[in-house]
Amino acid sequence: MINTSLFYRSLYTLLLLGPVCFGQYRFAIEDASKKYNAEVTVEECQTDACRNKAAIILFSKSGEKLQTLASGDFIMYFKEGIKPSNTGIVTLTHEMVHDDPLVFGDFNFDGTEDVGIRNGSGGNYGSASFDVYVFNSTKKQFVLSKELTEIASSYQGMFDVDPKRKRLTTYARSGASLHYTYEYQVIPNKGLDLVYEKIGDFSEEPPKVTIREKINNKWVVKKSTEY
Repeated sequence: MINTSLFYRSLYTLLLLGPVCFGQYRFAIEDASKKYNAEVTVEECQTDACRNKAAIILFSKSGEKLQTLASGDFIMYFKEGIKPSNTGIVTLTHEMVHDDPLVFGDFNFDGTEDVGIRNGSGGNYGSASFDVYVFNSTKKQFVLSKELTEIASSYQGMFDVDPKRKRLTTYARSGASLHYTYEYQVIPNKGLDLVYEKIGDFSEEPPKVTIREKINNKWVVKKSTEY
């Protein structure tokens, strides 16, 4: 289910878009991160949504401009009654959109905030896909993570983060009957390791559930009827 072409697409997007602002629709995002604010300029907005090319400028909370990133297909859907405006900068909050187009968090568990940026709907069954940038403490900037972008773009939206267990959880489905859960462990300086799979088959009653878990580097398989 992993789409390795997403990495190269994202690199091409960055080279193509650079730091340019493409349109007149500008949004300030100030409640998504403890450390950063963002200003998004997106190319196209309609009554209930904005999408297309976008430039994302990251600022420190004190207002210092830090870095400009880009998305080739930035998407955000507004809740009922919210309409975009091109007359100035609109401050965007969680309550105004259905799904956050920017997601901040410590995705690789190194103690620094990283960021996921909406880039299309290339996930499982057309769900949201994200380019994921991790903060490089040596370079003092965000760099695109190939592995994290792949799992944030091939399943059902942005992955869940479990800081206690240092795992990332993703979900997928095949038709109405088959439901999948995958857990990846973050291994410092090495990358991601798939350590848990759960497949639920709901085509019959009771459902059939198969769990594969990596224990001491060996896969252990369990079956049950409880999801």
